Formats: sequence, C-alpha cells, structure tokens
Amino acid sequence: MIAYCGLICTECPAYIATQENDNSKRAKTVKVWSKEFGVEIKPEDINCDGCLTDSGRLFNHCRVCEIRLCGQEKQIENCGYCSDFACQKLNFVFSAVPIAKKILQQIKDSL
Repeated sequence: MIAYCGLICTECPAYIATQENDNSKRAKTVKVWSKEFGVEIKPEDINCDGCLTDSGRLFNHCRVCEIRLCGQEKQIENCGYCSDFACQKLNFVFSAVPIAKKILQQIKDSL
C-alpha cells in the first residue's frame, strides 16, 4: 500500500501495531516518534489502517496531511499519478525519506 506521498503504509510502525493490535508496538512507536518529532503522542493515537483507508482509523497527522487531502481531492491513487508531480508539498517527505520520491517516480514512469 503506497501512501499519497510515496511512503509504504504496510511498513509503517503505526500501521503494523494497528493490524497486529499490539500495544507493546504502539508504546514503542510512541516513544520513538515523540522524541523524533518533539510532540507528545499517546498509545491510543497509534491506530492506522493506512493513508488510503476510508475506515476512519488514521494516525492523527494523516487526518490533516495536506498531501493526503490533495490526493483525495484530485481522486488519484498517489502523487505518482498527479500531473503536478513532484510539487513542493512533497519536499519535506522526500528530504526525510528519499525512497518515497523513487517509489513515486517509478510509478510516474510506468504510466
């Protein structure tokens, strides 16, 4: 499952903890992400079925992610399908996770 931004949802610790309903994995993710992002995250915040889900179980940031909202508005599978790829909204993700750009570029090239 490729998120709008090119991250692989099925490799995300929040997704994995949710799918396995594993509170110890939620706690570990909270510890790492709270430190990494400098915000308080609670174990109950770690519930996500992936960026593309309509189920309502999304990590808090994903609910307000401008990349996700843009992709939904444009009704595309991910940003690799966008005629504006790669826009500035993706710069933060690409700088933090360079493989996301490669993934989306491969999708774009295959179209």
